[in-house]
Amino acid sequence: MRRIVLFLLALLTVACSADDVDDDRFLVVTTVAPLRNIIEEVGGDRINVVALVPEGTNSHTFDPPPSAVGEIERADLIVINGLNLELPTLELAEANAAEETPIVLLGNRAVSPDEYVFDFSFPESDGNPNPHLWTAPHLAVEYAVIVLAALSQIDAGGADYYAANAERLIERLWALDEAIAAATATIPDAHRKLITYHDSFPYFAPRYGLEVIGAIQPSDFSEPSPREVADLIEQIRDAGVPAIFGSEVFPSEVLDTIAAEAGAVQVSTLSDDDLPGLPGDPENTLLAMMVENVRTMVTALGGDASALDGFDAGSTWRPSE
Repeated sequence: MRRIVLFLLALLTVACSADDVDDDRFLVVTTVAPLRNIIEEVGGDRINVVALVPEGTNSHTFDPPPSAVGEIERADLIVINGLNLELPTLELAEANAAEETPIVLLGNRAVSPDEYVFDFSFPESDGNPNPHLWTAPHLAVEYAVIVLAALSQIDAGGADYYAANAERLIERLWALDEAIAAATATIPDAHRKLITYHDSFPYFAPRYGLEVIGAIQPSDFSEPSPREVADLIEQIRDAGVPAIFGSEVFPSEVLDTIAAEAGAVQVSTLSDDDLPGLPGDPENTLLAMMVENVRTMVTALGGDASALDGFDAGSTWRPSE
């Protein structure tokens, strides 16, 4: 039911015209919820943000609806992740955005090509690097800095306000980075391995001494073949991994089979672009999503997640004066 509510809310958001909000706010069009939240945290009440990709939707295969054209045409700024994550949206933006509207690709600016990660879900042979930079707080900091520059470019009068908001968000992201490091340090050495359904943590894991040793979902986003399932079961047994992690966005019955055969616990509550709660809720933030993810990982892998207790994962922006 929550998925249905989120989907309907997202469709209403996309359908809502920029004319329905304060005329003096700048319209920023983006894609997935974590980017929407970063933009909101920096832009505060000087902007209106429309996220085209409904939460709980596979952003890799999402095709924007015709109603997105209107939002793109009116946008003052378009911000997408890039790294080939939202190619249909990028093509739509390039074809319909006003000539003066900047189109910012966050991932392409945050890391250089020699830092791209190619892996199980994103093999180098396909030419698409893993795009999930925002699950790593230190790279979310880079996203905030890029958003700050982009908003200041279209609204020079709000530059100081945006800078103050960005500073608060960045400070909180660095605090989260420290809390995650403390929590993950408690995971036993033999358990510091991640197998996920969708490979969403390749930039996150190495920073905290974790190793991504596999992903269950093939690069074409289909279900794994019986041969691939058998190989994964053997890999999990050999590695002694105590838990494998699924996602609410990518439900898969094969996870139960793999976990049962490999003798591992199956946890299917990780998220990479589906924020807790509903838009407008205090916990509907990238910070809260990552706190939940890390608490889940650390606990399932035999560590102590108490370093995250009491962490303020709420919104960081303040109203303009």
